[in-house]
Amino acid sequence: MKLDFDKYLIKPGSKVILKDYDTGYEGELKKKQAKEEVKNNIAELVAFQEKFWADDRYSMLIVLQARDAAGKDSAIKHVMSGLNPQSCRVHSYQTPTRNELDHNYLWRHFRDLPARGEIGIFNRSHYENVLATKVNPQFLLNEKLPDVDSPGKADEKFWEVRYEQINNFEKHLYQNGCIIIKIFLNVSKDKQKERLLDRLNIEEKNWKFSSSDLIARALWDEYEKAYEEMMEKTSTHYAPWYVVPADKKFFTRVVIGEIIVKHFKELDLRYPLPELPEQLVRAKEILMNEK
Repeated sequence: MKLDFDKYLIKPGSKVILKDYDTGYEGELKKKQAKEEVKNNIAELVAFQEKFWADDRYSMLIVLQARDAAGKDSAIKHVMSGLNPQSCRVHSYQTPTRNELDHNYLWRHFRDLPARGEIGIFNRSHYENVLATKVNPQFLLNEKLPDVDSPGKADEKFWEVRYEQINNFEKHLYQNGCIIIKIFLNVSKDKQKERLLDRLNIEEKNWKFSSSDLIARALWDEYEKAYEEMMEKTSTHYAPWYVVPADKKFFTRVVIGEIIVKHFKELDLRYPLPELPEQLVRAKEILMNEK
């Protein structure tokens, strides 16, 4: 599928207004076509993964951020199916543990970064520290920061510094060969309600529901502002943000796959040089002459 990547890309320094993005956009793509596109993307990703692993000069970090029920888990399941789990790992982040809180907020994410040749997927990420924490500044008290002994101490300057810390973290990774792709799955409030009700009405989906989902939903506008500011402050040429419509899961999966394939295609991947021809000939002779 020919995709207009600029339609989804947040250009560095640009203003982000999520209401301007159509969460239900699906172009002219139909479900049946979408399934074929996803298959094609998977085939390309599988081919790229082998060469990526063999090349051993780059790593790739895919960051997925979204509101509850936007479809992050299903996107990972469908888009990344078929990849070799030896060099592709998913990390899903929950509330930090006591041990994690005794380190800086980037520590647990730094610990899970992909090695060269590997693809890492962060299902939620270090960005929770300028999203959930920004909307709920009382969470900062758990970090036991020397200069923040009350939520009110987290002023505008505090958040500017934290955005700068994240940008510096990602720039360091990029300069050391990590390809960073950040995707925000943009779901509408109506679609989220529909999916949350499904979790309540369908017994097999009950386990997916959490009362905390309703707490975050009640703060919809506050989170929207936090997402907008976060993407404005942290979409860079070395770690760009993409806003992908998430009301139609079949279309979401196609766009995510296309974005990842695009970044692979921009790399000068190559297989390592084989041994000298005479060495290969000699090795073949030895194997053929074995009794």
